[in-house]
Amino acid sequence: MQLFYNPEISENDKQIIFQRDESKHIVKVLRKKEGDILNITNGNGLLISAEIIKADIKQCLAKVISAEKQPPPPYYVHMIVAPTKMNDRYEWFLEKAMEIGIHEITPIICEHSERKVVKLNRFERVLQSAMKQSLHYRMPKLNEPINFSDFISKETEGSNFIAHCEEETEKVYLQNKIETGEQVNILIGPEGDFSTKEIEMALNKGWEAVSLGDSRLRTETAAIVACHTVALKNQK
Repeated sequence: MQLFYNPEISENDKQIIFQRDESKHIVKVLRKKEGDILNITNGNGLLISAEIIKADIKQCLAKVISAEKQPPPPYYVHMIVAPTKMNDRYEWFLEKAMEIGIHEITPIICEHSERKVVKLNRFERVLQSAMKQSLHYRMPKLNEPINFSDFISKETEGSNFIAHCEEETEKVYLQNKIETGEQVNILIGPEGDFSTKEIEMALNKGWEAVSLGDSRLRTETAAIVACHTVALKNQK
């Protein structure tokens, strides 16, 4: 199955008109023709099957055959992850988290962050590509970068956890703390870890310190492990 993404479609549409770039990709690159069936999602749980009725590289047109709405997932995972020094490592996290299942992402700028500027447009493209490849029908929410102190002062729903490397703080394994069917917010720090001040701020705000295992993990690896832990906990 090949999946296309169009955030503008709705379950009431009768026809779908593809923009020039995507039309060219469908007709010239993928060599689709009249009568071929396309599967399209709006990234909000909707899957539409449509038949090509006009295979034009400038404006491909498809007739909707069926529309199916996927129910929202029974759990919600929000990863608050510091940007990595090498941008491709953060993009790797986004790609793999999309494949595993993630619902919201916030890049957080910490005291030890070496990268403080991120390109959200690039991150969006990575997520879109991974969504289509993994046949997910929901795009996660990608938030603007935010400073640690600003984020930690905000109210969040669900259970709040911070994964860090300081040994002085008592920690429990994440898999022993999360419950099925709940919203989980998980803080992952930069290559230099959270500062002691940031850890104390989080703990004072009610965030619980957790361990992701006995190995010391890179930022992007830790984020993937956390995502996968929550996803496995919610498998039926």
